[in-house]
Amino acid sequence: QLQLVESGGGLVQPGGSLKLSCTASGFSLDEYVIAWFRQRPGRERDGMICINRDGYSTNYAESVKGRFAISRDSAKNTVYLQMNSLKHEEPATYFCASPGMRATQCPFDLSDFDEWGPGTQVTVYS
Repeated sequence: QLQLVESGGGLVQPGGSLKLSCTASGFSLDEYVIAWFRQRPGRERDGMICINRDGYSTNYAESVKGRFAISRDSAKNTVYLQMNSLKHEEPATYFCASPGMRATQCPFDLSDFDEWGPGTQVTVYS
């Protein structure tokens, strides 16, 4: 079973940037569709952005368009989430997830994501 691990969370001021990483042991992430989600306090988990196996990205959230970007580094077996211009309402636990090895494209139905990392905490403070 794919085991994903996020890292890179921390403290950032509004308007600042942070880069999160998603890695896996024993599996090549190039063979998986990977997406980033977040869960803010008291709210449901929201999909933000996804990258398919060909490297093309799909935005799930209008609020992060133009500010968040997803990318792969095959040599490091890592998928990144670059977050820019972070807002004071965006502290959350950020997760990477996959719909499994059979998927080649980012799914429309976010319930297809069934393999999750434990999350990394991002705090936006002023």
